[in-house]
Amino acid sequence: MSNKEIIAGVAAGVLLFLMLQGVNILPIVFLLGLIGIVYYVNFGRQPINSVSFASAERSICTISFDDIGGQEVAKNELREALEFIKNSEHMKLLGIRPLKGILLSGPPGTGKTLLAKAAAQYTDSVFLSASGSEFVEMYVGVGAQRVRKLFEQARKAAKHLNKSSAVIFIDEIEVLGGARGQNNGHQEHDQTLNELLVQMDGISSAEEIKVLVIGATNRIDMLDSALLRPGRFDRLVKVDLPDKKGRMHILKLHTRNKPLASDVSIDTLSKDTFGFSGAQLESVTNEAAIIAMREGSDKICSNHFRGAIEKVMMGEKLDRLPSKEEKRRIAIHESGHALISELKLPGSVASVNVASRSSALGYVRQTQENDMYLYTYDYLKSRISVALAGVLAEELVLGNKSTGGSGDFKYASDIAKQIVYSGMSGLGIISADDIPKDQLHSAIVSILREIEIDTREMLLKYIRDLNQIAELLLDKETISGEELRIVLRKANSSECA
Repeated sequence: MSNKEIIAGVAAGVLLFLMLQGVNILPIVFLLGLIGIVYYVNFGRQPINSVSFASAERSICTISFDDIGGQEVAKNELREALEFIKNSEHMKLLGIRPLKGILLSGPPGTGKTLLAKAAAQYTDSVFLSASGSEFVEMYVGVGAQRVRKLFEQARKAAKHLNKSSAVIFIDEIEVLGGARGQNNGHQEHDQTLNELLVQMDGISSAEEIKVLVIGATNRIDMLDSALLRPGRFDRLVKVDLPDKKGRMHILKLHTRNKPLASDVSIDTLSKDTFGFSGAQLESVTNEAAIIAMREGSDKICSNHFRGAIEKVMMGEKLDRLPSKEEKRRIAIHESGHALISELKLPGSVASVNVASRSSALGYVRQTQENDMYLYTYDYLKSRISVALAGVLAEELVLGNKSTGGSGDFKYASDIAKQIVYSGMSGLGIISADDIPKDQLHSAIVSILREIEIDTREMLLKYIRDLNQIAELLLDKETISGEELRIVLRKANSSECA
């Protein structure tokens, strides 16, 4: 029986005795309840990541750098930064002080947590993790106390497991490490951050247990400057979205335990998933397996992956059914997008769909042969042309436009604005902050008008192909990029004949 149980039993007995004596015990009960609440808030909660020594074995990571794909630069930087733990004696000979912190910065789902776990495995360290929000409390001193206990627990767990080092991972560190002086209500946030700074300053190479702090954030601009200086977070490691080679690696990792059909090409999948994070790629492989299971297939085929990509990008198919007239308009709209995309950027269409997903009544999914990091003026004009083609196709075939192009217009305007800001418009090189609004508006309108005229002429030239694609869409609901290209090739060959 614990001390708490004994105290509770004695207190209950005393209260019962007083009640039998006719004493009003309600004020006493209220006072004891208030004391209990204060005790619980300040002392009663289990410390963050407090693990008993019996369960501390679970804080040892089994994820290695080989299990993480698409982040070769980040992995190499981390390995170099971790050498002070693996080869501490050699580092001392060179006079190198230990790194106290590594900050992982990048979009959500890119593998920051996995990299931190792999760092612990690489250095044979105990791994403890926490979220920045776990330190935030309205009661003064509680957050700072939790920071202290986290560092104490890391050292105790490492000592118990006969490890010489520990890795503390703090996710969403911008919640804990945001710039000071921005909270007017009280100073609890600042106290908590100050305690983290003090604990990181206290990390020394002379300690028996070496502690490394790894933080993760996608809002590095919010962090306090004192946290980012050398001597605290010594290294900033950029964890970016994977390129095509990285996507191939990630897809191979996530499909190694899945039965793939012979028509599945990892190379094609990596092209179709441009801009996907590691988490989204994992979701694609999982959703493809689920779709295969629904269909009763014992292998995952390429059409399962196509459906999975569209589900991850756009959401599940909806059961709302537009009227016959609306569906024809949607088919013509999407056919306009697809036709101009294929004419301006050959091979860019992955699929065309008139089934409703999320807020989209239909959509064209595009892909590209290689990842692009720089965009030329001609390429940006082509993207605007594709965006405008949907509504222009409606106007040419049906005689009027619809509200379905509002999102396309915004996208086209944003690209036109990018052209102006990049100095590729008639205005030449300008300052984005100083250009007058009316001048910016005139430049954007001029770009859009020129591209609109060119796109309308191209649609008129290929109006027969446009109607043919729309009819095929109404019949099949979804067509692949290859099916679209077959239609265009047949049309071209018949014209030549």
